[in-house]
Amino acid sequence: MAIKYKRVLIKVSGEALAGSDKFGVNDVELEKVARQIKEIKEAGVEVGVVVGGGNFFRGRTGGNIDQPTADYMGMLATVMNGLALQDALLSVGCPAKLMTSIEIRDMAEGYARRKALDYLEEGRVVVFGGGTGSPFFTTDTTAALRAAEIGADVLLLAKNVDAVYSADPNIDPKAERFSELTYMDIIDRDLKVMDLTAATLCKDTRTMIYVFALAEEGNLMKVINGENIGTLIH
Repeated sequence: MAIKYKRVLIKVSGEALAGSDKFGVNDVELEKVARQIKEIKEAGVEVGVVVGGGNFFRGRTGGNIDQPTADYMGMLATVMNGLALQDALLSVGCPAKLMTSIEIRDMAEGYARRKALDYLEEGRVVVFGGGTGSPFFTTDTTAALRAAEIGADVLLLAKNVDAVYSADPNIDPKAERFSELTYMDIIDRDLKVMDLTAATLCKDTRTMIYVFALAEEGNLMKVINGENIGTLIH
């Protein structure tokens, strides 16, 4: 089967790496993600990954810490996840490179768009850590930004649910499941797919978004092959 997308940007949440542990990195979940990424790379897909940090620290829940400081702490959490994912990818035989928007020379290379493109063309998975490098922006916005910068065919949002719904399907059994939406649908209906800044950026750059569940092994390849298992936003 011919692949549908040649270059993708995957947004992997910190929660996806924590799995049932809820905090930190679960080795089984980490390897599961790494093997799925390796599978699509070996099928000929160029892969960038933005990692979240919610399994360690969320900038928005910093308590008495001021907002910029809390956001910087959240950025450091994404670097920890980036290091873990880079190591997991290398351990399964998948070339990978961690690039960060904040300078941590002994641990990762600083982000530079042209260098990231070179790595993708060489066949390495590029993991983007450190968020945008600035406070007040979420990793959803980072994912939308990096997807546009590398010219990704699609931004793949790996979620805990299998698609976009009109309400939380775990709470409302009558929630409507969508297979296709427009950018304005998610903005006007406040469907909580991603934050407003990220959604607007995707709209302005015409970056397609695909929402799916990463937890089930093989789902990433199904998306790459064009199977309708989630929600396409365009």
